[in-house]
Amino acid sequence: MTKTKTFTREFKPKAVQPLELGKKIGTQLVRQLRVKRNQLYNWKKRLRHLPDWNYMMKC
Repeated sequence: MTKTKTFTREFKPKAVQPLELGKKIGTQLVRQLRVKRNQLYNWKKRLRHLPDWNYMMKC
Protein backbone atom coordinates (compact mmCIF):
# COMPACT_ATOMS: atom_id res chain seq x y z
CA MET A 1 0.00 0.00 0.00
CA THR A 2 1.38 3.43 -0.94
CA LYS A 3 1.26 6.45 1.30
CA THR A 4 -0.42 9.56 -0.11
CA LYS A 5 1.43 12.86 0.00
CA THR A 6 -0.09 15.71 1.98
CA PHE A 7 0.74 19.28 1.07
CA THR A 8 0.31 22.28 3.35
CA ARG A 9 -1.77 25.38 2.68
CA GLU A 10 1.45 27.37 2.47
CA PHE A 11 2.98 25.05 -0.13
CA LYS A 12 0.16 25.13 -2.66
CA PRO A 13 0.16 28.88 -3.48
CA LYS A 14 3.95 28.87 -3.66
CA ALA A 15 3.83 25.90 -6.02
CA VAL A 16 1.25 27.51 -8.32
CA GLN A 17 2.70 31.03 -8.34
CA PRO A 18 5.43 30.48 -11.00
CA LEU A 19 2.84 28.83 -13.25
CA GLU A 20 0.35 31.65 -12.77
CA LEU A 21 2.96 34.36 -13.40
CA GLY A 22 4.27 32.60 -16.50
CA LYS A 23 7.75 32.06 -15.08
CA LYS A 24 7.61 28.28 -15.54
CA ILE A 25 5.47 25.87 -17.48
CA GLY A 26 3.48 23.09 -15.87
CA THR A 27 5.82 20.34 -16.99
CA GLN A 28 8.80 22.02 -15.32
CA LEU A 29 6.93 22.48 -12.05
CA VAL A 30 5.61 18.92 -12.02
CA ARG A 31 9.12 17.54 -12.37
CA GLN A 32 10.63 19.98 -9.87
CA LEU A 33 7.96 19.55 -7.19
CA ARG A 34 7.25 15.87 -7.89
CA VAL A 35 3.49 16.31 -7.97
CA LYS A 36 0.95 15.09 -10.49
CA ARG A 37 0.08 17.44 -13.34
CA ASN A 38 -3.67 17.36 -12.68
CA GLN A 39 -3.02 18.06 -9.00
CA LEU A 40 -1.07 21.23 -9.84
CA TYR A 41 -3.80 22.52 -12.15
CA ASN A 42 -6.53 21.67 -9.63
CA TRP A 43 -4.71 23.75 -7.03
CA LYS A 44 -4.46 26.59 -9.51
CA LYS A 45 -8.18 26.44 -10.27
CA ARG A 46 -9.18 26.31 -6.60
CA LEU A 47 -6.78 29.03 -5.47
CA ARG A 48 -8.07 31.48 -8.08
CA HIS A 49 -11.41 31.57 -6.26
CA LEU A 50 -9.87 32.76 -2.98
CA PRO A 51 -10.53 36.43 -2.18
CA ASP A 52 -6.86 37.21 -1.49
CA TRP A 53 -5.46 35.33 -4.51
CA ASN A 54 -4.74 38.49 -6.54
CA TYR A 55 -2.90 40.00 -3.59
CA MET A 56 -0.77 36.88 -3.16
CA MET A 57 0.22 36.98 -6.84
CA LYS A 58 1.53 40.54 -6.51
CA CYS A 59 3.85 39.68 -3.61
